[in-house]
Amino acid sequence: MQIVNTKDSNAIHLACQVLGRGELVIFPTETCYGIAADATNAEAVTRLLAYKGDRHRQVSIAVESRTMAKEYVEINAMADNLYQNFLPGPMTVISQSLHKLDARLESAEGTLGVRIPDYLFALELVRVYGKPVTATSANTSGKKEPYSLDDWQKYTTGEKQGLVSLFLDGGKLVERPTSTVVDTTLNSPEVLRQGEITLPLSSPSLSTHSAKETIAFASQLTRKYLNLLHKYPLIIALQGELGAGKTQFSKGIATALGVSETVASPTYTLLHEYPYTLPKYAGVFYHIDTWRLGDMDELESTLHFSSLLAPGNIIAMEWAGKAKSTLEQYKNDYPILLIDIKELDDQTRKITYSFSTPEWS
Repeated sequence: MQIVNTKDSNAIHLACQVLGRGELVIFPTETCYGIAADATNAEAVTRLLAYKGDRHRQVSIAVESRTMAKEYVEINAMADNLYQNFLPGPMTVISQSLHKLDARLESAEGTLGVRIPDYLFALELVRVYGKPVTATSANTSGKKEPYSLDDWQKYTTGEKQGLVSLFLDGGKLVERPTSTVVDTTLNSPEVLRQGEITLPLSSPSLSTHSAKETIAFASQLTRKYLNLLHKYPLIIALQGELGAGKTQFSKGIATALGVSETVASPTYTLLHEYPYTLPKYAGVFYHIDTWRLGDMDELESTLHFSSLLAPGNIIAMEWAGKAKSTLEQYKNDYPILLIDIKELDDQTRKITYSFSTPEWS
C-alpha cells in the first residue's frame, strides 16, 4: 500500500489512476476517512464489500454536484430542498436509484444514498475522476471510524489493509459524527441516522376515515418494504389503544401478502401464522399480540420469537410498547416499522409511522 500526503501535487492524479484500475483508495472527508471505489466498476465494488465485511450496511456514493447526482438518482422536491440547504455537507440523501451503478450499492428497495462532501480535497478528487466513488467510512465491520492514519492502522487487520492500494493522508481529522442520513422517498423526509446535522423532522403521519382506508394504507406501506424480505425479516411494531385499529392494520399487511384467510386478533392464542407466496417473495406472516404476556421473556420462552426472524417473514406485533426492550435489542440487526394509531373519533384514525433499518445504523 502506498501512503501519499494530500498536499502532494500529484496525489489526486495518482488516486485517479488507482481508482481507474478498480482498486481502493482511502481519503479524508469532513467527517472521517472514507474509502473510495469506482461505483461504476463491479470488480472494485466486490473488493470494497470484501473490505467492509458486512452487507447489512448500506454504501453511499460521493458526487461533486447536484448535476452529477441527477445522473444516478431521481431528485424529487424534498431531496432538492436538502441539496440546496445542506449540501455540500455531512448529509447523505437517499433517493430512488436510476440503476446506473452497481446494484449492490443500492438498498433492498432500490434506493441509493448520495453525498456531496464539504471537504475540498474530496470534492476535487471526485471532480477530477469524473465518476461517483463510494463514500462509506473506512472502518471495517464493527470497528471505530478512522480519523487518522494511525487510527486506521490500529483498528484494521493486516489482511484488510492489504486490500487497499492508496492511503491519502490528510493528517488527523477533527472527530465529528458520521453523516446524517435522510430518506426522501416517502411522503415526507425521514431521518434514518442522526449525524452532525440535526434536522427538526417529525415522523410522517396521515389520517384514515374508515377501517377500509386503514387496511388500504397498511397494504400500501407494507408493499413499499417488500424488497427487504430478500435478505431480512420485517418487524412491524403496532401501538395504539384498545380498538384503535391495530388488527385492521394487520389485515392490510395480510392483503399486501395475498393472504386470503381471515385475520383476527391473536389476543387469546398469542400468535397466528399465515404462510404466503408471492411471485418474488415467500414466507410466513406472524401476527403476535403481547397483551396477555406477563413477562417479555415469554416472547422467547413461549413464542420462540428469535426463530421467527428469518428472511421472507413479516412479524406484526400488537401492543409493541410492552416489548420495547426486545425491539431495542434487534434494531441494529433487522428493519423495524413502528406504527402508532390514535383514535380521533369513531371513524377517524391518525397513523404515525417511522422506519429504522440496519442498512444505515
